[in-house]
Amino acid sequence: MEPVRSRFDMSAESPLTAARREISRRAVLGGGLLGLGGLLLSPAQLFAKAAVPSDSFVLLLKGRYQPVVDGPNLGLSTVDLDDGSYSTVVIYPVSGIPGNNDQSSTVGRFFVQFAGDLCAYHVPGGSFAMRFTGSDVAFVDDGAGGQFLEGTFDLTVLEATGIYRPFVGGHNRMVDRLHFLAPGDGSGGFEEYCFCFISRP
Repeated sequence: MEPVRSRFDMSAESPLTAARREISRRAVLGGGLLGLGGLLLSPAQLFAKAAVPSDSFVLLLKGRYQPVVDGPNLGLSTVDLDDGSYSTVVIYPVSGIPGNNDQSSTVGRFFVQFAGDLCAYHVPGGSFAMRFTGSDVAFVDDGAGGQFLEGTFDLTVLEATGIYRPFVGGHNRMVDRLHFLAPGDGSGGFEEYCFCFISRP
């Protein structure tokens, strides 16, 4: 690898000599065609070239859950987001996924069954479905008629699309603070604040 040069490094050539150097026609045409080829790639091909997350990545689920209406087809057979049992909230990036790394901007959606054990994530590069397998949680009064469900959940990655396929069989540790808004029984809605630590098998 060539050493990185600072902007103050001076070349031994004079500017006049450097300007007279000729570039071959083949180099010009080859570079132009290479650049044009990049423009002709479809978005799907560009995503296919996106870097696969390393061994793990972290997401933040944050906001008020809403019922899923006309659920999207994420290409996952494990979940049916149109069956009326799912709620959804937005996803923010924390670390390790391609695309937008601005932690104040959403990058996808999380879908969950409150009366079941399945969930799904849709983020840049693909989607993945999971099953809840264990928890260590407790309810804490919020002092305003509602309550927080605080603790951790464990999940297994059941299937995945796109760049997340290598994570099938992997693990998700959720560190959650789910707010059951007043009256605290779920009828007042849910406000989520949950970090998801997702790793390969």
